[in-house]
Amino acid sequence: MGKIIAIANQKGGVGKTTTAINFASALAILEYKVLLVDVDPQGNASTGLGVGLEGGTIYDVITSQKTIQDIIAGTDDANLDVAPADINLVGAEIELVDLEEREFILKNAIDSIKSEYDFIIMDCQPSLGIITVNALTAADSVLIPIQAEVFALQGLGKLTETIDIIKTSLNPELTVEGILLSMFDKRLVMSRMVVDQIKESSEYDVYETKINRNIKIAESPIAGQSVIHYDVKSTGARDFINLATEFISKQN
Repeated sequence: MGKIIAIANQKGGVGKTTTAINFASALAILEYKVLLVDVDPQGNASTGLGVGLEGGTIYDVITSQKTIQDIIAGTDDANLDVAPADINLVGAEIELVDLEEREFILKNAIDSIKSEYDFIIMDCQPSLGIITVNALTAADSVLIPIQAEVFALQGLGKLTETIDIIKTSLNPELTVEGILLSMFDKRLVMSRMVVDQIKESSEYDVYETKINRNIKIAESPIAGQSVIHYDVKSTGARDFINLATEFISKQN
């Protein structure tokens, strides 16, 4: 059965979608079968891997117009599939309001294909709406990307509160994989200070792997590829492969 990992942070601009795309790609490169589920209405995880919307989107699944099997699309990597999203997902927030057990719709959909994958990665939107609640209800664990900057801990505190609420009311088995430092610049004293501060104050493990600022990471979505396929020799590709390797080493 596949493990479901939500990539989440209520603070925007922390490299969440970048992490989802490249972490999923790195796991696929390591020969795990991976599904990336885009649950952000911006749809950047979908376009960032060059996936079209012809077969439908996660909006169609949530509103019961299609099954998740209907919308899954392949990528350049045979081990990596995508369930895409687009701006229509915003409408699902309204359409789900009056439904019974609306928090479990995404979980029920993903559970139907869970056995087909080793890992299912969900790219969550940076807000606490019904779609994000659905994602956290479906997830086995959460990976939290945090930008190495001075206000990082503010967003982390809010996310911790959210996770506690989800565990209490909807998903008692939800765990936190750990915190990932993204957009890291080792030349900056502030970046190193933020790392120390997070390690001292957070209840969660902090990954040893850090995602360094790298121009190839920024360029690769334009080409519709992960940084690993765009430039496998780049610092960005190396960082995400190291992240996937460290993640695997932590699994029981």
